[in-house]
Amino acid sequence: MTTTMTPCIITVAITGSVPTKKDNPAVPITVAEQVESTQASFEAGASLAHCHVRNDDGTTSSDPEKFGRLVEGLKKHCPGMIIQLSTGGRSGNGRERGGMLPLRPDMASLSTGSCNFPTRVYENSPELVDWLAAEMIANNVKPEIEAFDLSMIFQAVKMEQDGRIKGPLHVQFVMGVKNAMPVDKETFDYYVKTLKRLAPNATWTGAGIGKGQLMLNRWSLEAGGHCRTGLEDNIRWDESGKLAPSNAALVKRVADLCAEYGRRPATPAEARKLLSLAAA
Repeated sequence: MTTTMTPCIITVAITGSVPTKKDNPAVPITVAEQVESTQASFEAGASLAHCHVRNDDGTTSSDPEKFGRLVEGLKKHCPGMIIQLSTGGRSGNGRERGGMLPLRPDMASLSTGSCNFPTRVYENSPELVDWLAAEMIANNVKPEIEAFDLSMIFQAVKMEQDGRIKGPLHVQFVMGVKNAMPVDKETFDYYVKTLKRLAPNATWTGAGIGKGQLMLNRWSLEAGGHCRTGLEDNIRWDESGKLAPSNAALVKRVADLCAEYGRRPATPAEARKLLSLAAA
């Protein structure tokens, strides 16, 4: 499909684990706040929700019960939306990071290697990566490969080839995390070219962190990929320092931007088809 023919899957990363209400009052913390924020984002054009859950004090939680309530709320208020749960390093330690996978969300994040974060190592040991991937296969959960560097793309392709990941791959290029891959256009272009060469049937999303968010949105739309936005990645509206008013406002910005590149936001049904997911 050409760029103009491919609807854009807009992913909204609603809360993450770092931003607090002190950083931006619009950041949703409780399950009820997350459901409300996601519903508004869904109505603004998002077709995929990337989800963490938090404790009452705002710290990240790995509690499957909270994930369960969030999934139930999203299914009720955002019919057909793709639900993706995070198994990232701030979602717990070791195998508890995958404790919510028996809830059988549509998707879950999976990083296939380790890298540096601003103040710590984001550790994904081979044993843990293999276990998470196996749990995803067992629960019919499609992984989104969160690629923080090029090696993670090569590892994901290898895992698909030997059956540890069920294809076709969906990869997210994460750029802008301090100490990991910076926002760099030539690197981004090489990511796209390399994934197309190694896994021609793969789909991909660009995720820019901080002030790189809007730049990655533009690059991804131009290159025929998909876009991620949301307060997890960027609490500010632009480089002026103005706080983003809501997740929905960030989603609307991408939805409006689509027209500049001959694109339009994908409906939930279209997004499911593009990602080879079952109908809702």
